[in-house]
Formats: sequence, C-alpha cells, structure tokens
Amino acid sequence: MPTITLTSVRKSYGSGPPAVDNLNLEIPSGSFTCLLGPSGCGKTTTLRMISGLETLDDGSITVGGRIMDSIRDGLFVPPEKRGMGLVFQNYALWPHLTVAKNVEFGLKVRKTRQAERTERALAALKMMQIEWAADRYPAELSGGQQQRVSLARMLAVSPEVLLLDEPLSNLDAQLRLDMRAELKRIHDETGHTIVFVTHDQLEAMTMATHVVVMEKGVVQQMAPPMDVYSRPANTFVARFVGSPPMNLFDVGGDAFTGAVRERVEDERPGPAGRPATIGVRPEALRLLADTEQATEADFVFEAVVKAALPTGSSTTVLVTAVSTELYLLAYGKVDAAPGATVRCAVRPADLHLFDEEGDRLPEAAAAVPAPAQAEENEENAATWTS
Repeated sequence: MPTITLTSVRKSYGSGPPAVDNLNLEIPSGSFTCLLGPSGCGKTTTLRMISGLETLDDGSITVGGRIMDSIRDGLFVPPEKRGMGLVFQNYALWPHLTVAKNVEFGLKVRKTRQAERTERALAALKMMQIEWAADRYPAELSGGQQQRVSLARMLAVSPEVLLLDEPLSNLDAQLRLDMRAELKRIHDETGHTIVFVTHDQLEAMTMATHVVVMEKGVVQQMAPPMDVYSRPANTFVARFVGSPPMNLFDVGGDAFTGAVRERVEDERPGPAGRPATIGVRPEALRLLADTEQATEADFVFEAVVKAALPTGSSTTVLVTAVSTELYLLAYGKVDAAPGATVRCAVRPADLHLFDEEGDRLPEAAAAVPAPAQAEENEENAATWTS
C-alpha cells in the first residue's frame, strides 16, 4: 500500500485565512490515519486535495512516490486516475438501482466485464456482511446498512487508498459503534491505507493507528492515539482530546496554583523553562475518603464541590480549589454534595507542563513514570474510550 506525502501544501478560498497553510504531512503505508479537529480546521479540504477534488494553491502531493499534484512541476492527476476510493457523509446511492447494481457501478464506469463485475461486487458485499440485500433497493435498508453498501461499492474497485469523510456522522450511537468495529475489521483484513476525517475524538482514538490533530489549517500533532492523549504537544491538543477535557490553569493565579508550581519545580527539575500553564487529566485527580491516607508522592489539597454528574459507571465531579475550577473523574458512586469540602490528591508525575506559547515543555528523565506507573496511566487514559 502506498505512502501519502503532502509537502508545503496550501489552499485558500477567497481573501480569508488559508483553509490549509503550509501543510507537511506523511501518511504511512498501510496506516489507519484519522484527521481530527473542529469544524473549519482544514481536515476535509486536506482529504479532498488528496483525492483530487480540490486543486492546490501551492505545494505537492505524492502517493507511493508518484506525483499526483504539483504546482512547481505543473502536474495534476484527475481523481478517477488516482486509484482511490471515496466515501462521504452522504451515501450517494442510486435509488433506482439494486444494492448489487450500486456496488457494480464504479466497475461499470471502468468498463469491467459483466462477469467480473458481478463477482467483485458479491465479494465486497460479503466482506461488509450484507450480501443478503443484493437484490434490494437502498430505500429498503437502514442507515447503517446503506453505509455498508457505500463502503462495499468503494471496496469493489480495489482502491489502493480509502478516503472517508465523516461517514458515520449520520448514524445513531449503536450503529456508529458497529461501523467503527467494521472499519477496523476491514483495515485489519485488507491492509489498505485509510485516511478518515472526523471531528469525533472517540472515533479517532478507537480506530486509528495514527491521529493528526489539526487547527486553523495547521497540524498540531501527529502520533499514535495514546501518545496524543498521554503527551499532548500543546494546550490545544490537551483541551481537544479527552472527555472530560484536560484541566488547564495558569500558574501563580492563586494560592492553589502557586503551591502546585512549587511542588512541580521541587520534584520535577529539568524542563527547559518554567511552566506557564499546568494541565491534569480528570482521571488523574483522586477524591480521598475521610480516613484514606495519601502517599508521600501525592500533592494533597482541599476543594469545595460545585457539582457531581453521575454517568453510571463513573461520576464527573466539579470542584473549586481556592479560585481554580477542576473536573475529577471518579469511578462508581460518589457521595459528594454541593458545598462539601473534600480532599483531593494528584501525583506530580501526572501533571502536564506547557510554556507561555502553549507548547509542551520537555521533561527531565526523573519525570518519566516507572514502567508499572506508565502502564497504569495508559489503562486510566483508555477507560473513557471503552
């Protein structure tokens, strides 16, 4: 499967800021890469440029070493000759054609022989486990079934690259869960290079081998999902990835944040520069029971409960430490009435340090968790995706 390389790619619409600005990105061969970010961050524009549905203002795109689009060289390969399969949010199935004929459509356009069209369409329908609907029409299928047909139509033409633009956003929660499992199965079975656009961090975290977080047309971080979660490159990524999002506070804003900074500087020497912002994941904060003793490694502080939000298996608790609001994620039932004073604890090793520009500060060797602790951190981080 090919590697996709975007070099100094730029795209603007009108006189406003560029939709994609000096984008340099390499999508590994055989990867399941998710372009993740809020609306307007440039992820769909990037996908459309890879497919050839949008032309570049500057830069170049190569797929498997073959130039697909280059302003400098004056080259442009049209979409139908790029060997890619596309699936959009709108399934775009022909209502007057059966499921089988819809899946055959791309092969018919390519003038594939009828016998081969039938064979490949049936194989794609079997892969999507919907071959039983071959003689039905799209209107007779549910949304999730129509999405499977759309994916089968794409797979039937045997593309080298699969491009998916928020294909699950029209489905309900259960169907989205089912289709996430289907897409992972397809990737495992075929080994295709998949580029998947989404604004849903849960989709990215559960399916991708690589996550590309974008904001204002610029890549903020590209890494495996757990690296993005555990070591966000900047405060934007820290806020965007995670539910509830990471708590971020300016150091020295009140007595609480000042005490946190002093503890961090005492126990975690070595970062290049003093932290301007400190972050902590809600699951890294712990509520201590009345008789529970904290460890020597813990930073313990008192806070006042503002709200407790049960979700079944866990409870999100909003507390105020002096004037700093923090979200905690506690598992199971929590008896914390609004206005109650509680004790909280956090390990300094679980704090994330950022400089004045919002970029992550490098950590000293002493700040790296021990293997057992690193494993526990990863288990905690994975809990909210389950």
